[in-house]
Parts: sequence; C-alpha cells; structure tokens
Amino acid sequence: MRRVLLLGSPNSGKSSLFNRLTGLSQRVANYPGITVDVATGKLLNLTDAELVDFPGTYSLQPISGEEAIAVDFLNQALSESDVCHVFCVADATRLEKCLHFILQVIRECGRHGKAVTVLANMADVIRDNQLIFDEAGLEEALGVPVISVSAREGTGFDQALAQVEAAPRAGGKPANRWQDTPDELLHGTAQQLAARFSPKGDVLINSQLSLDRFFLSTALGGVAFFFIMFLFFQSIFTWSAPVMDGVEALVTGLGEAVVPLIPNKVLADFVADALFGGVGAFLVFVPQIFVLTLVIGLMEDSGYLARAALICHRPLRLFGLTGKSFIPLLSGVACAIPAIYAARSVDSPRQRMMTYLAIPLMPCSARLPVYALLIAAFIPAETTLFGLVGWQGLALFAIYLFGMLTALVVTGLISKSSGGQVAEQPFVLELPPYRLPTARPILRNAWNRCRHFVTQAGKIILLVTMVVWFLGYFPNQGADLAQSWLGTLGHWVEPVFAPLGLDWRYGVAILTSFLAREVFVGTLGTIFGIEGSEDNMLPLVDQIQASGLPLGSGVALLVFFAVALQCVSTVAILAREGSTRLAISMLFSYLIFAYLLSLIVFQLFVLLT
Repeated sequence: MRRVLLLGSPNSGKSSLFNRLTGLSQRVANYPGITVDVATGKLLNLTDAELVDFPGTYSLQPISGEEAIAVDFLNQALSESDVCHVFCVADATRLEKCLHFILQVIRECGRHGKAVTVLANMADVIRDNQLIFDEAGLEEALGVPVISVSAREGTGFDQALAQVEAAPRAGGKPANRWQDTPDELLHGTAQQLAARFSPKGDVLINSQLSLDRFFLSTALGGVAFFFIMFLFFQSIFTWSAPVMDGVEALVTGLGEAVVPLIPNKVLADFVADALFGGVGAFLVFVPQIFVLTLVIGLMEDSGYLARAALICHRPLRLFGLTGKSFIPLLSGVACAIPAIYAARSVDSPRQRMMTYLAIPLMPCSARLPVYALLIAAFIPAETTLFGLVGWQGLALFAIYLFGMLTALVVTGLISKSSGGQVAEQPFVLELPPYRLPTARPILRNAWNRCRHFVTQAGKIILLVTMVVWFLGYFPNQGADLAQSWLGTLGHWVEPVFAPLGLDWRYGVAILTSFLAREVFVGTLGTIFGIEGSEDNMLPLVDQIQASGLPLGSGVALLVFFAVALQCVSTVAILAREGSTRLAISMLFSYLIFAYLLSLIVFQLFVLLT
C-alpha cells in the first residue's frame, strides 16, 4: 500500500481536503489546533494508496506540542519506502503565512527523494472575489507542481491524484533545487515569493477588516460575544425540543407496543425497565448533543472562534490562562477528551497545566443529559420576551456559566498560590479569514458525534442498567425495590448522600455515574421503572417529580455534577497528557470539592425555605 502525506499550516483547509480526498469524517474547524492526531484513509479512485493527515504546523522548527507531533511523524515518514508522494496544502488567499513552511517541506522531500505537490486551496474564494493568482508563475518559482483546488467545491482533485499516479512508487525522485538551502535563506525567499505571487485585489481584505472592526471592537465585540454565547445555550433547549419530544414519543410508543407481546414476565420486565426505562431515557437527550456540536461547528468553521479567543485573552490571563486556552475550554463543552488534546496548542507549559485543570470543569456533553433531566424536572417549560427566551434555557445557561466560573476560580487560586504571574511567551494567535460555514461537514460531524456518544456511552449504560435491573429485581421479582439487593446496597451508601437530601436511589445513580456521567439518567430510569410497575412507561421527568425530590436537592445535584470528575476516560487521558499524579489528584480533589459545595448549596436552600 502506497502512502501519501498531507501537510499544511493551520486554517489552510487541510482537514477539509482530507475529508474530500478520502470520504472519511475527519473533524474540520476554522481555527488553529484542531487536528491533534494523525488520521489515515484510502484515497478515492486509488485502491493502492492511502492518505495520511498530519497535524497542522507553521514550521518544521516546532514550538508547541502539536507542532512537535507533526515534525516527529514527518521525519519518520519521509524515511520510509512506502511513502511515494507529499501533498503540501497552502491557503492561496494567504500565501505569506505558509510559503516558508512549504519551502521547508520541499527541501526535506528533496533530501529524501520524495515527490511533492503544492495544493493551493481556496480557489473558489479567489474566483468569487475576482482575485488574480499566478499559479503557473508560483509553480515555476518553487520548482514543483502547484495545483489550484477547492475543498468546498471539490475541484482540482483529478489533477492532484494524477500527480500521485505519476510519482515513483518507491521514492527515488531527483533532488530539487532547495535541498541544500539553509533555513535563513528560505525565510527570505518565502517573503519575496509571497510579495510576488499573492493574489492581487482588495475585495476580500476589505470585507475581512470590516467584520473585524465590529467583532473585535471594545464595546460591540464584547456585546456580540455575550449575545452569541447566550444564543448558544438557549439553542440547546429551544432547537432540540421538538426532536426530543419526538424521540420520547417514539421510545414510549415502542415500549407500549413491544412489552405486552413478551409472554415471559421476567423478560418483559427487563425490556420495560432496563431497555426502555434505562437506555430509552438516555436516548431522549441525544438531540441536544447534536445541537450542541452543530453550534460549536458553526462558530469554528466561520472563523469566529479565534476572535473569541482573542477577546478572552486579557481576562483569562488574570486566572493563569491564555487566550489559546479558550479553544480547548470551549471544545470541552462538547467533550473533555479532544479538549485535552487541543491543549497541546498552548505554548506555555504552565498555562497548559492550568488549562488541564480547567477542562474537566467545562460542562461537557456527557453532563447535558443530567442537566436537561434535572432542569426539566424543576424548571417550568415556559418562555418570556414573546417566546424568544425560555426559563429552561436560562437555567442551562446558568449552570454552564457556573461550571466555567468555577474553572476560572480554581485556576486563578492555584496560579496565585503557586507563584502568581510569571514571564510567559508572547500571545500570538492567527486570525483565520471569515468564511461561510460548509453545511455538509458540520452536519456530518454533529451526526458522528451523536453516533459516537450513543455507541460508546450506550455500551456502558446498557451494561450498568442490566446490572442495576438484576440487583433491583431480585430476590423478590421487583415486588419491593427497597428489599432487593440493590435496595440493600443503596441503604449502605444512603448516609453519604442523606445530607444532600437524597435517598438511596439517587445515591446509587451517583455511584454508577462515575463510570460515565450520563449513566445517571439510565440508572434512575431503571430504578423508577422497577419501582413503579404500573407506570414504568411514564417519562423519567414525571417520575422524578412524583418522587418528591426537593428543589434544594435538585440544585445540589446540578452543582455536584458540574464539579465532580466522573469520567474514567478523561482521567486516563489526563494521566497520559499530563501525569498520573495530576490525574489522580484532580479526581479526588474535584470529588471532595463537589460534595462540599453541593452540601453548602442544599443547606442554604433549607435555611431559605
């Protein structure tokens, strides 16, 4: 199998090209630092070749951990005989930022006898803005093929694949003119070539500057940022509500149709309680995860997310973080694991460590089913301001804001206690051009995120609900849940959670949620399903409301889940990216902090009511 390497600077459209050239669902975003792992996929129309996508980097002299990964893999790959070609992606509208890297790649390919082709992306932007790009002149100056392509429209790929077919199958291409050029001369040459061959015209530049004058202004930029973040959290409830209602109706109707057809009582109870009551209760909240990923993708692909990082740099510095921390932190709203990987783009080791501390406190999508369940149980589904603002959306915004503020307080206190502000590297962040988001990859990424969430979390939830159902159903076939094996276990742990106003049922659900937070929903669904045999098809929200859980306990649960680190996978990734000591200390520290904070919240509600 021949291998083709795909290299490029961040925001050059490299990941979009990878998707187009392989048909795979690689994550695409319009800001630096999103591609943190090496991905592979078979090249379309070439059965004997695969494409290898490397993390984006600005230079072969790495600064960040992400760039070091790209350079290390490149040095190893260029020496391997099965690498037959290298695609180097350039943003044709911004040649000045990538030509130095392109010349470095051409030089290294010449030294290793590898063929290289420059893919000048954004051909559609150049055409639509009536810019002039001398592709042939740049090709002659570089001494390697230069092909204009458009990742958005899928044009230029036939010529690119033809270069792969024409390349020697085992290397051996003659050395190019740059193989002995020192890096200092390459830098000067890159500046000269950029001045000579950058697309001519100012329509694109003027439009970008006009948008930046608005989004980066001191007053309007801050208002726009707050408004966008507010809409972000409102949309999670508002846009997904009809689909959630549809999923709930489908699960309930399917359960009512299937369960009566099962003749065996034990099996029928298992299907009703464990499958429809446990797993089904979790599936209701999947549409919210789709909307969450979709909105983040829109901000990423449009180029706004990097502007938000720039806006947040100054306030984040007060808490030991940096503007580059904003991107991993917002990524943590979807999932902590890719957020921890994205923290590699934070140059300073100290600020990267502070980012690690903050990421688990971001309200990730695994918390979303728990938040949505508790908010739906205690907050009325009513709206204000002519239906534009929902109370449930405001409550979700509040708990998300609480998690983020808690993260800032924690990092700020640790930063101050460990020496305060120290000299850090200058904050340098590339602002990608504004672009209309591409619907297909964003929708596909949201769909894949939901599918991955359901398949990965679903396995754990199914296993846990089966165990919970078995312990709760026997030895008395569900006649008295309190006297079951599960009830006995629950009464053992009940004293731990009684100070929060929670009975043993919620204590058991909290314990199982340490495998994964979303298991809390499935466990409660199974427990309430066993407990209420005649109404176990009722929505879990109605069952919680009927259980008499006080408002203070509900808020205490929200606070506990906002702070506690209840994700085995996150702990494992923290141990690998940071250290085992860091991961274990964060696990227990956040658990103790979550318990004490939720205890204080519950007691305040007791005093006020």
